[in-house]
Amino acid sequence: MRIARFSIDGNVAFGAVEGDKPDELVLDIIKGIPFADFELSGTKVPLSQVRLLPPVLPNKVVAFGRNYAEHARELGNEVPEAPFAFFKPSTSVIGPGDEIAYPSFSQELHHEAELAVVIGRMCREVPRERVKDVILGYTCANDVTARDVQRREKQWARAKGFDTSCPLGPWVETDVDPGDLTIQLTVNGEQRQLGRTSEMIHPIEDLIVNISEAMTLLPGDVILTGTPAGVGPLNVGDEVAVTIEGIGTLTNKVIKRG
Repeated sequence: MRIARFSIDGNVAFGAVEGDKPDELVLDIIKGIPFADFELSGTKVPLSQVRLLPPVLPNKVVAFGRNYAEHARELGNEVPEAPFAFFKPSTSVIGPGDEIAYPSFSQELHHEAELAVVIGRMCREVPRERVKDVILGYTCANDVTARDVQRREKQWARAKGFDTSCPLGPWVETDVDPGDLTIQLTVNGEQRQLGRTSEMIHPIEDLIVNISEAMTLLPGDVILTGTPAGVGPLNVGDEVAVTIEGIGTLTNKVIKRG
């Protein structure tokens, strides 16, 4: 099931996305929220008549860096022996079609296409064999990074946590095997990144075991799983699109920060 979060006539709701052709997609409005038992209402609205929002509003976004060997090497970094985590605040999250505001304190903004894991239930110290039980589904993400600030400041709070630096969407896909999916990114239609999720150094199970040893994960929390090689610059006016096989495409435009 594809679960979207959307607004229509000033109201916000979740809905199940139905259909195959982009111009014929409809939303069956969900009674309740997707983190508990829910029913489809049978009330359907065309996707073209709503505004898609970030598919979840996470309490926290836990991101794992350097989880693809070629990406680590392209930036001159060693491949980490253990998962390497950092955070993006909830205020960094935007949805499909929202604008990425180029931060005024950076002159080198980069894109990073990533598979995002959406947590479906409260959990802590999750054993590896139970990881699938705590996952609601998967979505596309762009770990937008002020690369010059990252290099200069060493720690990554500002470089990766600024407002609009975490586009998510277009929806959460609950029925896909994330083990070997194509992940790609284009800028103005030109391919920049192309990889497969099977190239991760540390698989999803290891990432969730690692972070849940330290902290409680809440429904709607998001885990970013790293980016394949090919990261590069974004400029004002660029349209950047992340596409993950079996999930969909997340598209955002870069604007000058007002």
